[in-house]
Amino acid sequence: MDSTENLGQIATHLGLDLLAVTLLTFGVFYPRHRRRELVPAYLALNVALFAVVAALGSVGGNGGLTLGFGLFGVLSIVRLRSDALQHQEVAYYFITLVLGLLCGLPGLDLTVAAGLAGVLLLIMYAADHPRLYARDRRTVVTLDVVHRDERDLRADLWRRLGEPLGWTVREIDHVRDLMVLEVRYRAPRRDGAPVNAVAPRTSARLAPAAPAAPAARENV
Repeated sequence: MDSTENLGQIATHLGLDLLAVTLLTFGVFYPRHRRRELVPAYLALNVALFAVVAALGSVGGNGGLTLGFGLFGVLSIVRLRSDALQHQEVAYYFITLVLGLLCGLPGLDLTVAAGLAGVLLLIMYAADHPRLYARDRRTVVTLDVVHRDERDLRADLWRRLGEPLGWTVREIDHVRDLMVLEVRYRAPRRDGAPVNAVAPRTSARLAPAAPAAPAARENV
């Protein structure tokens, strides 16, 4: 294959890659999550990996082996901070990565690459659809009371948020009487009724209300 045919093949695969990553970022990810700062990261990662894979296929021999080790080193130092990114955003990272690798393979037929890219896009469109588990939420809650009984805690979370599906205790402060939790819950329906008609029974007493401040006396 001469250089002209090689450039034509790379340009065709690049067009497929740009089409796929554009549909993923601007057609699926951004309309749903509105994380503008992640769009350049997704595009840059995708195009950079495409360029590296295309170079691997063009160089071959020892040069391709060197670039392969360089690619492995670059990917090994990529760190996705779990406290800054949600799991679905990490999934988009990996899909953009795979699209760049898939479309950049020079020996892969364009039809096969397009079919596999379409499968990835359809999976992400369906798996991250807003109507799927639409009422499921996750949030961090700071309670002004430390519950020692799980039933008390469940009843308190049910009253504040909705049906609790699970939680992780991040911090308990007995000095300030605070409790910080990461809660996964199911939000109430739009009509205001909870998902289950009856809340779980509990004999626990929730945090007592603060006593009213005494009225100030006016000096005559």
